[in-house]
Amino acid sequence: MVAVVAFDGVVLGDLSTACEIFALAGTTDGRTPYEVRVCSASPDVESRHVALRVPWRLSSLARADTVIVPGIEDIDRPIPAVALRAIRRAADRGARVASVCTGAFVLAATGVLDGLRATTHWRAAGELARRYPRIDVDANVLYVDNGDVLTSAGAAAGFDLCIYLVRRDLGAEAAATVARLAVMPLERAGGQAQFIRHDPPPDGRGSMGALLAWIEQNLERELPLSAIARRAAMSPRTLSRRFREQVGGTPAAWIAQARVRRAQRLLETTDFSIEQVAAEAGFGSATVLRAHFGGVVGTSPMAYRQAFPPARRFASPHNPHASRMAE
Repeated sequence: MVAVVAFDGVVLGDLSTACEIFALAGTTDGRTPYEVRVCSASPDVESRHVALRVPWRLSSLARADTVIVPGIEDIDRPIPAVALRAIRRAADRGARVASVCTGAFVLAATGVLDGLRATTHWRAAGELARRYPRIDVDANVLYVDNGDVLTSAGAAAGFDLCIYLVRRDLGAEAAATVARLAVMPLERAGGQAQFIRHDPPPDGRGSMGALLAWIEQNLERELPLSAIARRAAMSPRTLSRRFREQVGGTPAAWIAQARVRRAQRLLETTDFSIEQVAAEAGFGSATVLRAHFGGVVGTSPMAYRQAFPPARRFASPHNPHASRMAE
């Protein structure tokens, strides 16, 4: 049995994802390998957009094989203690427990994630790490499998996690069938890093903001440490020390990541070849671009472009030079 836990403030998409994916597994050969129950502490649950009438109580968790914890809209909203106890008891008796998106905060509150690696939506990862320092939070992956305890990133990563669980339970062929029925890839390339928004360099007196902005404007150039130090009116040694203090790494590492960010934007917004992207981003060659891109984003430039293709352009009958997003 798969028990999907519902509570006030539940993310409806996360809850429905688990229900749909495990239900689709029953269409592969006519069998129904999963009994899916949505369970809550009380019959009525409020989500952001609708009120739910939940048919099963938390007592179902006592015999569930898998417990799915969907995300919660507001991570500051308290979860009923009875729900936390039911989830913890299920985990203690050996049930498989898995969270989707900010459901990791619910799992964390039970103590199930202590000492384990876990993930959540990238926007909430820092807060999860701050509130629960005993958890090794990894914001760069789509899901983490600790055996009987699993966590996933946000939104569509819930599909990835549930399809992965079907694959573990029923095999690759059943999982592939479910993925096709859900119109989802069996396994997406890359991790959550490809979706993370990169904020501009900070401003302010005493910060490295102005220097970082200059670097970003000149990424296509050779940027040896000596040239950056001259720009900052510092010795290379002082620059390296200030960089570590204010940015958290070396100038070379930051430049490589900035070049990857530029490459991402070029892949999303232009039809440049991979070689052109490499040159515009300052990598010099496609080989160097691929090496750095894979290390930061977790996938190849070509796979990234396939996931985030440039807008299709077509000529307007009134302005042959105009372009717009194809519908």
